[in-house]
Amino acid sequence: MSVVALVGNPRAGSRTLAVATEAAGTISRGLGGEGRHEVVDLSALGPHLLAPGSHAGVEVARELVTEAEVLVVASPTYKGTYTGLLKSFLDRLPPDALAGTVALPLLVMGDPRHALAVEVHLRPLLVELGAAVPSPGLAVLESQIPALGEVLAPWADRVAPQVAGALKSVRKDVGRFAAHP
Repeated sequence: MSVVALVGNPRAGSRTLAVATEAAGTISRGLGGEGRHEVVDLSALGPHLLAPGSHAGVEVARELVTEAEVLVVASPTYKGTYTGLLKSFLDRLPPDALAGTVALPLLVMGDPRHALAVEVHLRPLLVELGAAVPSPGLAVLESQIPALGEVLAPWADRVAPQVAGALKSVRKDVGRFAAHP
C-alpha cells in the first residue's frame, strides 16, 4: 500500500514535516504496513510552483501524490487556513486527480481556535480533487508536538478502520468504472 505525506510548509525541516512524517508512518502501521511511506516536502519546490513551464521535481511530486492510495495532507495554519504553497501545488492538479485516493487532512496550529480550519478549508479542497476523506481531519497544536505519539496513536486507532473501509470502496469503484467506461 502506498502512503504519502504531502507537506505544505514553506520552511525546510519544519514541525509540520515532522508531524506529517510521523502521522504517515503511524497510519501505515495502523493499516497493517511496516510504517513505510513517501514524503513530498513542498518547501524545496516553492520557487518552481509559480514559474512557467514544468519542473522535474514538481512532476515527480505530482506523480507521487496522484498515485498514492493514502495521502496525508499537512500544512501549518496560516491566517486560519492552509498555506498558499500547498494551494499552489494542489491547483496544478487536474480535476479528479485524487480519485481513488483516501486523503487525511492535517493542520498544525498554535491556537485551538483554528481547529475547525481542517474541516472547513482543507477537507473541501481534497474532496474537490476527488479524494475520499472518510474521517475528520486532525488538528495538532504546536504544544502537543513533544508528546506527538500520544496524539497520533488514538487518532490512528480511530482512523485506520475508516481508511481501510474507504480503500475497499474506492478500489471497488475504480474497478467498476474501468470495467464500464
